[in-house]
Amino acid sequence: MDPIDAALAVVEEHHPDARAAFLGGSVITDRRTATSDLDIVVLLHGAPAPYRLNVHRHGWPAELLVHTEESWHGFVEREVRDGSSPLMWMCAEGVLLLDNDGVGARTGAYAKSLAAAGPPALPVEEIEDRRYALTDLLDDLAGCTEQGERLFICTELARRTAELVLALNTAWNGGGKWLSRRLDATAPGLSTRLHDGVQQALEGRTKPLVAVVDEVLDRAGGRLWVGYRRSGTPR
Repeated sequence: MDPIDAALAVVEEHHPDARAAFLGGSVITDRRTATSDLDIVVLLHGAPAPYRLNVHRHGWPAELLVHTEESWHGFVEREVRDGSSPLMWMCAEGVLLLDNDGVGARTGAYAKSLAAAGPPALPVEEIEDRRYALTDLLDDLAGCTEQGERLFICTELARRTAELVLALNTAWNGGGKWLSRRLDATAPGLSTRLHDGVQQALEGRTKPLVAVVDEVLDRAGGRLWVGYRRSGTPR
């Protein structure tokens, strides 16, 4: 079944009284793969929302994110503060499957405005925290002699470097494949350089990866270790 038709059928089966529903994610784009699922946002008047449910219907794996209008806003506000909001993107870029009382159009328009505005800028202290973490990982890589340890150091360097680039550009973050996609949109070519650097580092040639990480760190103020200090809050 066509993904849009399948998603609408899933909504009608689970929540025939839904106020609105969206289909988002890769499945509605040319980046759909054989394992793409139906990311469906459903808006209800009240209970049993909010909840999340995974099902397999009409030949498709489907993930339902069921909310009230109020819970949708609450979840999105928290996600936006963290710089990454899958729920917002599902409604900003998704297909509006149904809209019985106008809440779908209202929610979609608000999601689009949030997406266009971008995430909040990170405070200086957070940028320093990220510089410190990358510096520490670079030191670990320099002294690493175990192949297994090198694997996780390198992949963590790649992830944290990508996230710092996005933060420096006040760009939306993402997880997994979406981190790569956000990075490609913000800094074309950098994900390829990180990929190549990680591959070479795993074979013992760490200079290319270190060079990419240092290039990004220099934009943020350089490596940071000596003098780094944070005060803790007693429990």
